[in-house]
Amino acid sequence: MLVAQVLIAIIAILHLYFLILEMFLWDKPLGMKAFGNTAEKAKLTKVLAQNQGLYNGFLATGLIWSLFASAPFAIQLANFFLGCVLVAGLYGAMTASKKILYIQAMPALIALIALNVF
Repeated sequence: MLVAQVLIAIIAILHLYFLILEMFLWDKPLGMKAFGNTAEKAKLTKVLAQNQGLYNGFLATGLIWSLFASAPFAIQLANFFLGCVLVAGLYGAMTASKKILYIQAMPALIALIALNVF
């Protein structure tokens, strides 16, 4: 369970980072570099990115909630939010960038396995 909790915490922190990149740094040099955007594309897509960042914040919040909830509710919460991260990562890998498979989907899958097998 400890391994799963550490993985969940890492994934939550990662999604908080995504929130910051998408909501606040999208049209700044770091955000444009992270997503391979030009200044023009970043300006056109800023509101969409902020919305996307908000959803990443919700995922992070749910994962953090699962770390503080009591059992068995904590496991149910973790399974739900990790499942959401996995689905979002798979969809992102199919539609936006293959690297999302490794950055988002695979960590969620590994955490789900650690949570439910070990």
